[in-house]
Amino acid sequence: MAFTPVEIRHVRFGRGLTGYKRDAVNTTLEEIALSFEDVWRERGDLADRVEQLETEIERLREREDLLKETLIAAERNAVEVKEAAQKQSELVVAEAHAEARSITRGAHLERERLIAEARRVRALLHSALDVVEESQAPPGEAPVEPAQPATREHWPRRDDTREFEAPAAQGVEAAPGHIRSA
Repeated sequence: MAFTPVEIRHVRFGRGLTGYKRDAVNTTLEEIALSFEDVWRERGDLADRVEQLETEIERLREREDLLKETLIAAERNAVEVKEAAQKQSELVVAEAHAEARSITRGAHLERERLIAEARRVRALLHSALDVVEESQAPPGEAPVEPAQPATREHWPRRDDTREFEAPAAQGVEAAPGHIRSA
């Protein structure tokens, strides 16, 4: 049976034949009661402290759970942002490649057009030179063919080109210094 300090103070012993030394027993009981009060008080303080610590532990566990959830959400968000950025960068690169292909295709087409235009202009110039050479030949004589370089052989003659006659047919005035076919 457990006693409280107050109960210890009120315990009374019965007397026997020889009895007991009342002062010694009372002094001992008083010392026991004081010691027990200290232990009882300390036990109560420790119980309060345990309760405080358990409350603090519970609060810290809740905070830890919240931090874990926040960390997991942040990691998930970071992965999603990284994936979105990767997709966006791939899209930008794909668009850049498509535009580069388009620009390259346009440049090739423009190059081909310019090469064709240069060939047309050369053909016109060669035809114009042929007309000039024909007109400089004395009447009744066949025009003298000058020694032409091998590269000129593949150029069409004046009669073979429609472009040469196109400015005159469209009513475009030839600029001064240009030869017009009759």
